[in-house]
Amino acid sequence: MDIRGKTALITGGAHRVGRVMTLTLAEAGANVVINYFRSAEQADRTAREAAEWGVEAMTFGADVADADAVDEMVAAARDRFGGVDILVNNASTFTQDVFPTRDLTIWRRSIDTLVHGPFHTANAVAPLMLERGEGAIVNISDLSAFEPWPGFAGHSVGKAAMLALTRQLALDLAPTVRVNAVVPGPTLRPHNYDDARYERTAAKTLLGRWGTPEDMAAAMKFLVESDYITAESITVDGGQRYGHRKDESG
Repeated sequence: MDIRGKTALITGGAHRVGRVMTLTLAEAGANVVINYFRSAEQADRTAREAAEWGVEAMTFGADVADADAVDEMVAAARDRFGGVDILVNNASTFTQDVFPTRDLTIWRRSIDTLVHGPFHTANAVAPLMLERGEGAIVNISDLSAFEPWPGFAGHSVGKAAMLALTRQLALDLAPTVRVNAVVPGPTLRPHNYDDARYERTAAKTLLGRWGTPEDMAAAMKFLVESDYITAESITVDGGQRYGHRKDESG
């Protein structure tokens, strides 16, 4: 897909990695619809930055777990730009939960955001893409989809489900709409990581360092532009998934 002149909807596109993905698409020539949940100020700032590339940018506050709110957001994008050509499902939660538990709040919120959210957004934009005869969807998962993290049941299951949803949507929307996923490794330092843990995480990768939001955005852009890739995922983790094999076999 030639990104120039297209319209991209980026969920969670206001800040952190989502911001860089938004600006990457704007730099490539796409008008951008920046979805946010609570980050209105950051969304406005990112929209101003995106517009510096000579494209149009709009913001829309919506909880992707709310199907009606998603429908309203996509309708607003259609009214302004005529449709949506690119969807990046980046909105995420990252909240630790325990198992077993009697409190299902975190579990439900994780699944609502990571599974129902991408389903709602894809369900809303797919008819517009099919009507235009072309579309690209990129889901942003992470390594917990392959190896679950202790104490993150909702997050790990949700991210794994995103990969299954990627394959399902690619099948159902073929050949008009391509659907792929990016699986990031360590990218932005969490607030609770001290220097020792930050360095340990870097050492777990084969490349011995953290990645950057630009690394993840480059992979996303590659998948949008690659017309013969669908139902696939690209892991961008510096080899962290296999880092534990550096020292010994078995």
